[in-house]
Amino acid sequence: MTSGGPICPDCGGTGWKPVEAPARGVVRCECMAQASLERRLRAARIPPRYEHCSFESFQTNLHHENPAYDESLRQARFLAERFVAEYPAQADFGLLFMGPCGTGKTHLGVAIVRALAEKGADCLFYDFRELLKEIQSSYNPVAETTEMEVLAPVLESEVLLLDDLGASKPSAWVLDTVAHILNTRYNNKRVTLITTNYLDAPTTRPSASGVVRDDTLADRIGERMRSRLYEMCRVVPVEAEDFRRRVKQAQYHFR
Repeated sequence: MTSGGPICPDCGGTGWKPVEAPARGVVRCECMAQASLERRLRAARIPPRYEHCSFESFQTNLHHENPAYDESLRQARFLAERFVAEYPAQADFGLLFMGPCGTGKTHLGVAIVRALAEKGADCLFYDFRELLKEIQSSYNPVAETTEMEVLAPVLESEVLLLDDLGASKPSAWVLDTVAHILNTRYNNKRVTLITTNYLDAPTTRPSASGVVRDDTLADRIGERMRSRLYEMCRVVPVEAEDFRRRVKQAQYHFR
């Protein structure tokens, strides 16, 4: 039963249902576990855009002309599912999903959060840029929250999914904030899941002005914090084409 929802027919809203065997009495009703799960999912702050994300809905058969891409997606899902299956016995490290835009990294991160919530874990989703904006907004004299009120759940959550790490330009303040979050969670042995579009190896691409070198993850968060992530997270490469460009645009074209 959920607050304001229909009354559970098994327990009448009490949270306890009668049983006859092996002896007459009452036991906790299954509706209480469902209500608890719903509370954990609300507290996780999963954006509506990603509420549908699960392991079952993660597609791994999109690249028939390039089987290596689909194999990368299958391996990423396998590692994510194994992480959930072994949690919390192997909760001394997180996962770092690393790959180009639109390859399903956030989908897998949210799928882990949902699955861990079902196991009773308290999780939290934060987009990296939105987190920085909330912290900066707390500096406003008329703000209703303080910096520590914003950061406390980020630092203390049992499992944190930090989405799109490195998306903001690496000013001194951004680097200090990243260091504070990652070092605090590392020192307190909190599990951190991370997605990023930035790779470790430098890449180049053509542009109107010539060849452009893309930033690496170390360029965006600093060498010291990239080194810290080697201790905190196992890297999960997600190598594929941009799903949003490949599939979604095709859907719009044929509507």
